[in-house]
Amino acid sequence: MAERILLSPEDIRRALVRIAHEIIERNKGARDIVLVGMQTRGVPLAKRLAAIIKDIEGFAIPTGSLDISLYRDDLSRRPLKPVVHPTDIPVDITDKHVVLVDDVFYTGRSIRAAMDAIMDFGRPRTIQLAVLVDRGHRELPIRADYVGKNIPTSRSEEIKVYVTEIDGEDKVTIVTPNRGGAV
Repeated sequence: MAERILLSPEDIRRALVRIAHEIIERNKGARDIVLVGMQTRGVPLAKRLAAIIKDIEGFAIPTGSLDISLYRDDLSRRPLKPVVHPTDIPVDITDKHVVLVDDVFYTGRSIRAAMDAIMDFGRPRTIQLAVLVDRGHRELPIRADYVGKNIPTSRSEEIKVYVTEIDGEDKVTIVTPNRGGAV
């Protein structure tokens, strides 16, 4: 397996600043926005976006976390029981612009599960999606509203996002399987 760095810490920071500005612009300010990070790495990314928006707009916006483990459509196919992380939606999301935040956007199935989960907490005005990396290969008709970086991949490749809060460093890498013979 070969692992190559695609985004540096500075690249990640710039992408999040751009996404924060786009969120504010699209929603005509930040007053009715709630950021919800998808467990696991979406949570620190949502918190970073909230801090950037606070610096720009001058006030804190509610930020929560969402675990979609029990909403997945492949639970019966998985050999192990899911590890459930906390879900914390700090405010009533009814009539708010909920921005789901995730690290990697792939097939769309996790986002579908997240939308189902969010609806259990209220009826948002809109559900929007912010992702650090969109790698393609959609299986459902879902698109991201805010994308840090589009990185076309093959299905055999893997995108890994590292965040300081969990992994001790910030970077995005692509892992490509070795092809062919001897090691």
